[in-house]
Amino acid sequence: MRFLTILIVMTLSLYADILSKVIDVPTRSNVSERLLVLSPDVPKAVVVLFAGGHGGIQLTSDGKFGWGEGNFLIRTRELFVKEGLMVVIVDAPSDRQSEPYLNSFRQTKEHLQDINAIVAWVQTQTTAPLWLVGTSRGTQSVAYAATELTEQKAIHGFVLTSTILSDPKSKAVTKMDLEKITKPILVVHHQNDGCSHCSFDLIPSLMSKLNASSKELIAIEGGQTKGDPCNAFGYHGFNGVEQEVVSKISQWVLSH
Repeated sequence: MRFLTILIVMTLSLYADILSKVIDVPTRSNVSERLLVLSPDVPKAVVVLFAGGHGGIQLTSDGKFGWGEGNFLIRTRELFVKEGLMVVIVDAPSDRQSEPYLNSFRQTKEHLQDINAIVAWVQTQTTAPLWLVGTSRGTQSVAYAATELTEQKAIHGFVLTSTILSDPKSKAVTKMDLEKITKPILVVHHQNDGCSHCSFDLIPSLMSKLNASSKELIAIEGGQTKGDPCNAFGYHGFNGVEQEVVSKISQWVLSH
């Protein structure tokens, strides 16, 4: 079990002007969330990033990943910082550090408690606007939080990338109570996403359910795909167009 005191460990960055640290934040009773935090000197906004897959990135105290380093949001973390954003990467909580990690957990009250604790910790670090950002299975965390944490004033908005649009084994984002979302929400999706859960043909069903006053779809083209179409280096993970996608997300976040 991880210590429930906040642990801060400095780690190295590819860029000399990026501060990087690992934090253990207490959430529920005897549970903590380990975070990797990267930031410019004065962040313009904060993006809290939820990886896809099972979400158990197995972050070590010195900032290394046991799993998922190739995930789109994880491998582009320093690109977000270069856009002026503080990045907070979320691991599975300390009581979910083995299979199935976040599988069957992303739509639970305990997950919401963990997210609230992360948000509260970020508020102690900066007054910059805070956004929850998910990719692939991570969109199931972010969308659920968006529908349930409607009174959480500290969350400014949401970003869904490579959204889970259909899934017979768990609740797809399109099956959630999206009409409850009132805060700004951005959807980013590759037009050639080959993952069976994320067909671009289903994007209209997602957008039509979003009633937020500020919503937008950014459709991505180009890049390349390798291996399993649902993996991080397919179109699903914006392989080859990472800088374009990060820049568009950052610009949208900073303009809302």
